Amino acid sequence: MSARDKQLSNPASWLRRASKASPFQVLPRQRWAEQRATYRDADPAIIDSALARTLRRPGGNWYVFAAGTDIRARPFGATVAGNELVAWRDDQQGLHVGPAACPHLGADLCTGSIDRGSVVCPWHGLRLTGRPRPGWEPFPAYDDGVLAWVRLDHVGDEAPTQTPVLPQRPAQPRIAAVARTTGVCEPRDVIANRMDPWHGAWFHPYSFTRLEVLDAPPADGDNPDPLDRFVVAVTFRVGRFGVPVIAEFTSPEPRTIVMHIVEGEGAGSVVETHATPVGPGIDGRPRTTVIEAVIAHSERPGFVNALRASGLVIPFMRYAANRLWRDDLAYAERLYALRAASVE
Repeated sequence: MSARDKQLSNPASWLRRASKASPFQVLPRQRWAEQRATYRDADPAIIDSALARTLRRPGGNWYVFAAGTDIRARPFGATVAGNELVAWRDDQQGLHVGPAACPHLGADLCTGSIDRGSVVCPWHGLRLTGRPRPGWEPFPAYDDGVLAWVRLDHVGDEAPTQTPVLPQRPAQPRIAAVARTTGVCEPRDVIANRMDPWHGAWFHPYSFTRLEVLDAPPADGDNPDPLDRFVVAVTFRVGRFGVPVIAEFTSPEPRTIVMHIVEGEGAGSVVETHATPVGPGIDGRPRTTVIEAVIAHSERPGFVNALRASGLVIPFMRYAANRLWRDDLAYAERLYALRAASVE
């Protein structure tokens, strides 16, 4: 028998060789209810104290409001904390953001057009270049290469900073996809959801399995920032196959929580979850938009194929993120509903 035939006849040897060429593992079948219960580990005091520390961190009054690619040839509209905004790019692709109401008679500038780098009002042709004029002041804006930010000092009421607090991102090559969805909750409820990694395999069995929290901050309000992280071993599920990784969750500012893959396939990749207040709905309850940037990176030579097919890959990345947030917003909305009921 040849050496190759011996290797093929030995399943353990074949799997070891295959794991070096592919990140996928075949997952054994397991009933959902047979997982190890995690409610003993998910101490509410740990989540509450980590959230309290996050809410005390400075954010510089910056809010994510869009993907950078959302702002192209036409004015882009968004609402942040009750403020109607219009965003556009000038001829050098610089980002401008200001109030969406025209200073003349209040027309919605988002329904206007862009001409030679200026936004033009659809009612009477008033042209706004992005510089201040009587009755209209632009807001500081920042494009980080993936997401668009606006600084609203009258909303944040903090000491303003020149730029947002940005998490570390992978170097090139990378693929970025941005998903957004809105729910009835406050930004703190979105952050609290991500500070409960113990729910992952129970609440999202279609995406996660074999989840174990390796490290979590103690339930201590004075915990130093370097220890304020959750480290999770988890296997991402793709049908009957799985990709094991170790991920770290940190929160650099009050409305952002970031997952870094620190070991395993895609090490260096990040998922940035940004929670942006929209304002009250017609029912008086708050709305929050989740804007999530998935920035994928891999050292595998085959990743170049994903880069070439990014036009096909990005929609699937968005679909996966939106599927998770369909469930996680139900979690966040439940947190808000319970808190609101407790103060009535």
